[in-house]
Amino acid sequence: MAHNTFHVAINVKDLPAAIEQYRKILGIEPAKVKPDYAKFEITDPPVILSLNLGGEPGTVSHLGIRYPGTGEVATELVRTKAQGIAVREQPGTTCCYAKADKFWVQDTDGLGWEMYTLLADAEVHTIAQTPDETCCAPAMTQQNSSQLQTAAASCCVPAVSVQTESQLVQIRTKGACC
Repeated sequence: MAHNTFHVAINVKDLPAAIEQYRKILGIEPAKVKPDYAKFEITDPPVILSLNLGGEPGTVSHLGIRYPGTGEVATELVRTKAQGIAVREQPGTTCCYAKADKFWVQDTDGLGWEMYTLLADAEVHTIAQTPDETCCAPAMTQQNSSQLQTAAASCCVPAVSVQTESQLVQIRTKGACC
């Protein structure tokens, strides 16, 4: 029986040094290493730990849950929408050297949560046909009720819309990629 796996992505300034330190801390080799990304898959407790070059070093980029399959992601998407939580859907996206079906939500403090299933590994960081598909696309943030400002978003940063009493507010989290 497949289980859900907790995911945490950490921003680092020196990827090779971070990989070496996490090898020592965790006692395992990384499952994937790329020039700007590394992933450790811990079996007990089940955790996907991603190291992302960039962002504010030593901070959490985002959290998430990896589900066994697309059906579980779809079920969670329906449940989350029914709760009135804003989502950013990314079915079939390629980001962080992986093809995935995913959606993003944010907690009350703006921390992004990536809910996804891994479809396949990819040799490239990102593939996108349109700006909406790009995990590295700029997000729109509302500075005031009449002025929108484009904010440069890092890869995989969820941009979500939240309707408040009389204005639409779009928010994005800090971070790099998965």
